[in-house]
Formats: sequence, structure tokens, C-alpha cells
Amino acid sequence: CLLLRGHGRTILVDTGCGDKGDERFNEIYGIDPTAPTLTDALAALGVAPADVSDVVLTHLHFDHVGGATRREGDELVLTFPNATHHVQRSHWDWAAESPREGASFLAENLDPLAASGQLALVDGDMLGLTNLAVHVVDGHTRGQQLVRVTDGEHSLLFAGDLVPTAAHVPDLWIMAYDVEPLATLREKREILGRAAAGGWTLVFEHDAETASARVVATEKGFRADAASPGLPAGV
Repeated sequence: CLLLRGHGRTILVDTGCGDKGDERFNEIYGIDPTAPTLTDALAALGVAPADVSDVVLTHLHFDHVGGATRREGDELVLTFPNATHHVQRSHWDWAAESPREGASFLAENLDPLAASGQLALVDGDMLGLTNLAVHVVDGHTRGQQLVRVTDGEHSLLFAGDLVPTAAHVPDLWIMAYDVEPLATLREKREILGRAAAGGWTLVFEHDAETASARVVATEKGFRADAASPGLPAGV
């Protein structure tokens, strides 16, 4: 997950799996229920759940949205009670009808958002948040939004599940989960080309070893340069 603070906002990009899963769920997906939670990590940075003003969800698969809700007794409530939750409208609609991804779109994650009055459906590339834009991609799942933070000169891209790990930077390394792998290939080539040309820093959401890196274009294609992951000043 990515925490952004500035311009009077505290913004969280994605929320992980959360801690609502039962023992079988945790076993299947390798979740350690004794590990520190997202709210624990935020607390270590001095951020309480009520401080978060915005949650930007790249997409609604359970490992990205599960932490947006929690159990309070017998009820499901928002983890970040004061936050507006931003989702692409096309993706919200896709989650209701996708023929392949039903096991990833869980009612326990989506129903509380739908009922909260704090769901903002986004159309296109502007979130209305200072210095933030999104790139909408459809290969992994319809209407995924990748968040780019920019100060006009430098950019940081939260690469979501378009480029989930540094190992997925080479354009032909594509997850078997993707609903349209050839669309992913086109989208990766376009976005990674811009990233390499612009010196963007990519944040890898699923990489346990490499949190971020620059992208380099070589004769053999794109590669991650983990030796220069520094985040640009002012972003």
C-alpha cells in the first residue's frame, strides 16, 4: 500500500487483504493473522484510521480492497470512517458482472462500500486530488486505475497489478490471472515506455523484496533498475 500526505490530505492507495478472512482463507492465500496489520503500520507513522481522507482503490480484488472494511461485532464497517473511496466506475460495474473473477470480488468487501455513502465512482484519468492522476488499464481486470503522483517534473507510479513485481517489468512477463493478456502487453509497453523516458519511479505492490525501482529501456526490452529506486524530492 502507498501512503501520501500533503495539500491537506492523507491518501491511502489500496488496503491489502485485511483481517476478515477465516482460517481456511488465510491458509489458502498464505496470510499470517499474527502479522502487523495495515492500521498497525499506519499507527507507526502517526496516522489513525480516522485521519485518512481518501482511499484510492486500484481495483476491487480482495487482496487490494479487503482492508477497507473490518468486522465490528456482527457488522461490517469502513476501516477508514472519514475517507472518500475512489474507484473507476467501469471497474465497479465490471465487478458486478465479470464471468471469470467472481472469486476475487467478495460481497463482504463491496457491499459495505456501496452502502456507506462514501464511494466516489471515477470516470477517466482525473481524481480531483492535487498532484495525482490515474492511468486506466483493462488487461488485468477491466477498469484498473494506476495512481501516478507528480510534481510536474518527476513522477511516481503505483503500478498495481499491471506490473505487480520487479520481475514483471519485462513486457512478456504477464500474470496468468489477467483477463486479457494481450491488452496487458500493449498497456505495459505504452506505460513502461513513458516511465523509462520520463525517469518515473515505479512502486511494486506485490514484490516482497523490491519496493520500488526506475525502469530502463534496453535493446532486449525493459528492465527494473533497483539500484536507483530513490523517490524524487517534492513528490
